[in-house]
Amino acid sequence: MGFARACSVALVGVEGVVVEVQADLEPGVAAFTLVGLPDKSLVESRDRVRAAIVNSGAEWPQKKLTVGLSPASVPKSGSGFDLAVACAVLGAAERIDPAAIADVVMIGELGLDGRVRPVRGVLPAVLAAAEAGYRQVVVPEQTAGEAALVPGISVLGVRSLRQLIAVLGDEPVPDETAADLGRPDAMLAGLMVPGAGIGSGLVPLSADGTGHRPDLADVAGQVRARTALEVAAAGGHHLLLSGPPGAGKTMLAERLTAILPALTRRESLEVTAVHSVAGILPPGEPLIGRAPYCAPHHSATMQSLVGGGNGLPRPGAVSLAHRGVLFLDEAPEFSGRALDALRQPLESGHVVVARAAGVVRLPARFLMVLAANPCPCGRHTLAGSGCECAPSAVRRYQARLSGPLLDRVDLRVEVEPVSRADLLGGGGRGESSAEVAARVRQARARAAERLAGTPWTTNSEVPGHELRTRLVAAPGALAAAERDMERGALTARGLDRVLRVAWTVADLRAADRPDASDIAVALELRTGIQRGVPMRAGAS
Repeated sequence: MGFARACSVALVGVEGVVVEVQADLEPGVAAFTLVGLPDKSLVESRDRVRAAIVNSGAEWPQKKLTVGLSPASVPKSGSGFDLAVACAVLGAAERIDPAAIADVVMIGELGLDGRVRPVRGVLPAVLAAAEAGYRQVVVPEQTAGEAALVPGISVLGVRSLRQLIAVLGDEPVPDETAADLGRPDAMLAGLMVPGAGIGSGLVPLSADGTGHRPDLADVAGQVRARTALEVAAAGGHHLLLSGPPGAGKTMLAERLTAILPALTRRESLEVTAVHSVAGILPPGEPLIGRAPYCAPHHSATMQSLVGGGNGLPRPGAVSLAHRGVLFLDEAPEFSGRALDALRQPLESGHVVVARAAGVVRLPARFLMVLAANPCPCGRHTLAGSGCECAPSAVRRYQARLSGPLLDRVDLRVEVEPVSRADLLGGGGRGESSAEVAARVRQARARAAERLAGTPWTTNSEVPGHELRTRLVAAPGALAAAERDMERGALTARGLDRVLRVAWTVADLRAADRPDASDIAVALELRTGIQRGVPMRAGAS
């Protein structure tokens, strides 16, 4: 009787569970049994592994073969177990030394000719292996750079099963022909989900920040909206842009990622892990260094926003926008259930999706930007525009954004139509993204220094209790906010959010703490009621 084991990783959401792949050979009628809650794609690995082993020059054992995936209670899916199954079978057949593969994590799909094909989710799988104490992983050659992002892990990238057998047996490693450089590599097809390519709003910029980046200098006029955009980037505050069509709401939102700071190493790993599982990680760019931008269509379902799908839930738009921007254009056109499903991730920074197949916790700390028209025709706020919408229709349209959802939005700005002088004259253009991004970085650095030693890094994450007890504003600064709260114009949550925005405004002007003018700016950005103070966040 022969027995051998190897290791692989089963992904549950964006978290991994190390799975021990055990192979047992016994005398009897030749058969191949796979147990341990495999799904359809994993059951089919029996035929892929058999053909790959034979075409790699090894002999298939003519005995009763049982392959078990332990722990058996965890559902397994995907073709990434092929490599571990093949090595466990070869170890049980004594073609390779069972001790050489006992503590090696193997991830990869096998082609019928023995080539090792890349799979999605390599980074979270290797992270799970490192946390479990493993130090050696074998992955497809195309994803070796992604696996090498995990510190303390020895990564071996292989092109074929024949190469891996030679490495494990201390034999000469055969040369494998590389892909034709004149055409796309078909081996990379498994890394990208069809329909998630360029143009879908899901693919971030390259890791070094190159490529086309819309600049804030392209925006003509819109001083108030630009100020709100700068405050949102500096403090991580959610933003509502309301105004008629053509005022520049989408144009402003598309330029928000350009003024956000670059991701830290930990944030980059979080974002890369989510995008790797979702199948939107660009091949050849293993690490995402810029904030992602996700703009789903208004016909998106609740499952596509928060996560879902058949079997174990997959990441939705809120997770794809983790550490970046989630832009909901034409927000009132989204379904009410889909919008209200955003309430919990807006507060907690994660989403817990429960399905019959299991419960998955997905990261979802994003900056939300809503864009809305004032009425169905969009001309309600324009003087002399001829809006024919009935008052009841206007109220119903605006009520599609529920009060509890809007209460979680810190900044609400009315985007006015661009004047002819701003659009055609040279004086209406503002600062570039680079200039605004420099102030945003300085404001974030001030906030991080103030919040050192706490679990928070931006002003939008600080609880209200801390703002009212430890991080207090200047004496008498809250008088206007207290009056609004007494009149019912502010809720308790609204007061906390005004304080958070005021701290961000103070950070942008390099002040030690917010004063009455900072509170007035925060109140105006939240309520839309002018307070008689200039929008002086950042540059005057």
